[in-house]
Amino acid sequence: MTDAGRMAILKAARRAFARQPYAAVTLRGIAKDAGVSASLIVKHFSGKEALFDRVADFSDAATLLLDAPDGELGRHAVETLIRWRQETGTDLLLRVIFAIGVGDERALLRRRFHDQVIEAFASRLTGDDIAVRAELIVAQLLGLGAAMAVDKEGPTASATPAKIADLYAPGIQALVH
Repeated sequence: MTDAGRMAILKAARRAFARQPYAAVTLRGIAKDAGVSASLIVKHFSGKEALFDRVADFSDAATLLLDAPDGELGRHAVETLIRWRQETGTDLLLRVIFAIGVGDERALLRRRFHDQVIEAFASRLTGDDIAVRAELIVAQLLGLGAAMAVDKEGPTASATPAKIADLYAPGIQALVH
């Protein structure tokens, strides 16, 4: 499967799991949305449970966002978030917003997000109030992602990653140190 096909399946799966309870999501529905066959999803992801497990995994996002020295972490995280959206049409973190509902799968998504993203940021911080600062860093990144998702043609959407980082990253960086 091409990376584009895999991304289309993951994007469709994220959308499906975000909008419906786990039990209501079908591989046929995901396949239709992704423009592939359900058997192709099974071939590459083994089934619905494994596909959900992949959707609920934020470790790759955390790795990308944290791939910078501490002194550049705020700027790097902002630019990475924006470039990912521009290149893939998806957001690295926003799918957790859809985990606000009830159900075991939503709780799993929230728990993984906390363990894989917030705790990853916390592990990079030193000093006082590490847990609070880590949550605030991630909240700012979620806010940026939400703003870009809501207004796809506004000033933020048309600004360069560098310009947004110039304006937005200092607030995040202040929480790093």
